[in-house]
Amino acid sequence: MGIDAQPPSGTQWTIAADGHEAVVVEVGGGLRAYRHDGVDHLDGYAEDEVCPGSAGQVLAPWPNRIRDGVYTVGERSLQLDLTEPERHNALHGLVNWVRWQPVEQSADSVTIGYDLPPSPGYPWALRLRARWSVGPDGLRAEHEATNLSDEPAPFGFSVHPYLRLPKVGVDELRLHVPARRRVLVDSRMLPVAAAEVSGSEFDFTSPRPIGDLVLDTAFGDVERDADGGSAVVLSAPDGSSGLRIWADREFGWWQVFTGDTLGGERHRRSVAVEPMTCPPDAFRSGKDLIVLGPGQTWRGAWGVRPEV
Repeated sequence: MGIDAQPPSGTQWTIAADGHEAVVVEVGGGLRAYRHDGVDHLDGYAEDEVCPGSAGQVLAPWPNRIRDGVYTVGERSLQLDLTEPERHNALHGLVNWVRWQPVEQSADSVTIGYDLPPSPGYPWALRLRARWSVGPDGLRAEHEATNLSDEPAPFGFSVHPYLRLPKVGVDELRLHVPARRRVLVDSRMLPVAAAEVSGSEFDFTSPRPIGDLVLDTAFGDVERDADGGSAVVLSAPDGSSGLRIWADREFGWWQVFTGDTLGGERHRRSVAVEPMTCPPDAFRSGKDLIVLGPGQTWRGAWGVRPEV
């Protein structure tokens, strides 16, 4: 791993409690591993591996894609770096490869942070914090973003965990997504319209197997729980095991990705289930875009809980 012998993902913080264990990493501030009673539920990556396919990364100040990396705020037209050059898009924000810093740590939790400086493509300063914890209810992540600038800042947020159940392939997994609409995309994976899922192969409002369906799909118009949040559930065909990924009322969208464009062993091995505050290209469309006033803080939480 080179002269300094440091992993590609930097410092590793392991947290554990009640049979749950997670590994949070410095580079990207995300999640490298999560297991319960020794069973891996996150399709993460090895300590000596560069993070593949955005696995476990924090995506801010926007999730998903921005067409041509160009958007307008007031009278200004801004240009982001094209981090998905093959599709000419700005992909997954600005913090997934930066080094986050430890803020506070205990046996069952770690809080890390990153101060995003202004740049030509995103001329606002943000203070980001993430508290990762484990306990009887599984894995929990609490996120904050504070606008340190003196003018309003556009903002969106997501995370990118790949989930799996032992000995259950993607085709056999039963999926429940409590959403009534999906985003239709073009060849660059950018929104062109929306459609009702009812009566289509994309209707997972009742649990059913994924089968051979290819998903890299943003689902919206979610059915909210009593507390305003929502949850996606993956379960085994016989109902013997399952994973519930929940998100609070701040997240109104779910991106579900079956990993078909990933190479090697990762191809269609697990399902990325991403809670999002906004759909793809929200900097351009304004759809569910958060605008943080000067000094304003956004807070959101999500988590994963194994179900038997």
